[in-house]
Amino acid sequence: MSLLDAPSANQLETFANPNPGRDYTIEIVCPEFTSLCPKTGQPDFGTITFTYTPGLLCVELKALKLYLQRYRTQGAFYETVVNRLLDDFVAACHPARCRVVGAFTPRGGITTTVSCLYDAKTP
Repeated sequence: MSLLDAPSANQLETFANPNPGRDYTIEIVCPEFTSLCPKTGQPDFGTITFTYTPGLLCVELKALKLYLQRYRTQGAFYETVVNRLLDDFVAACHPARCRVVGAFTPRGGITTTVSCLYDAKTP
């Protein structure tokens, strides 16, 4: 894969929030996330969960799926991946709030969960 195949926020399509005057929560669970360990090149597997309160836009699910699949060839630590997922998600749809959790499967008997949070009201 080339750099053109790398994940980026502009790959996330959106649509108008059908209820922009109401705070409500959308939870998207992606149980088949894969990326590569930057030290060993071995695959990392995990479940990524996006929980967000939409602003004027919502994320289109097929585009999100295709965006996440681009990580399969990307070498990055868990912390980098989860923070980048949040940054790209926020750049694409400008939610009021968003939490991204990466729950990664055990490696060497150790499980890792990384969470990060965005709140538009917090500078």
